Amino acid sequence: MLQMYASYSRDCAIDHREREIPATPDEMSYRSAVVSMEEQRSQMKNVWKVGIFCSLTLAGLAATAIPSQGQVASPPAKAACKFADGKTISVAYSSPRMRGRKIFGDLVPFDEVWRTGADDATSFVPNTDLVVGGKTVPAGSYTLFTLPTQDKWTLIISKQTGEFGIPYPGTQYDFARIEMKASKLPSPLENFTISFDQVGARCTMKLEWEMTRASIDILEKK
Repeated sequence: MLQMYASYSRDCAIDHREREIPATPDEMSYRSAVVSMEEQRSQMKNVWKVGIFCSLTLAGLAATAIPSQGQVASPPAKAACKFADGKTISVAYSSPRMRGRKIFGDLVPFDEVWRTGADDATSFVPNTDLVVGGKTVPAGSYTLFTLPTQDKWTLIISKQTGEFGIPYPGTQYDFARIEMKASKLPSPLENFTISFDQVGARCTMKLEWEMTRASIDILEKK
C-alpha cells in the first residue's frame, strides 16, 4: 500500500514538473501562428458581415429612391404673376398626371385637406402685400393647401414652409382660409396645373385638374 502511494506521488510530481516546463521557441512560434490565423478568420468574418449589411442598406435606399411604376414622381412646375410695378407672386409645385385615374372624390378625397399638387408642398411667395379673396396677406413665404368638397373649394394659406406635401401641419399654422370659386372645365385636363390670369391690377390664380377649376382673385395691397 505504501509502495503504491509512493509511486502515485512520484507520478504526480513528474506530471507537475512537466506542466511547468516552458514551451520551446518552435512551440511558441506555432502557437502564435495559430492565434494569428484565428484573428484573421475573425476579421474576415467581420468584414463579410459588414459587407452584407452595407449591401442590404444600399439596396433598401435604392428601392426608396427609385419610384415604382405605380409611384411615378410628378414633374416640378412653376407659375408667376407680375403686377404693373414689377412686384410678383411666385408659386412652385409638382404636377401629377391623371393616368386614367378618377381624381376628385377618389384619389383626392372630398372634405379632406389636399396638398394641392404632389411630392413637396406647394410654395406661395409674394414679394408684396396682397389682398387674396378679400383677406390681407403680407409679403413672405407660405405653403398652399386646399380643402375640396363637392360644392366648394377652400384655399388654405399656411405659415409652415419647407415641409413635404403631407401630412398637413394643422390648423395652428393656418394664416388664412379663403373660399374659392369652383367651376367645370370644358374638357378633361391630364396635368394638374396652377396658372394666373392677369387683368389690369388683378391676378386670378387658377387650380385646374380633371374636370375641375378652382380660382381666386388676388390684388396688390395699396
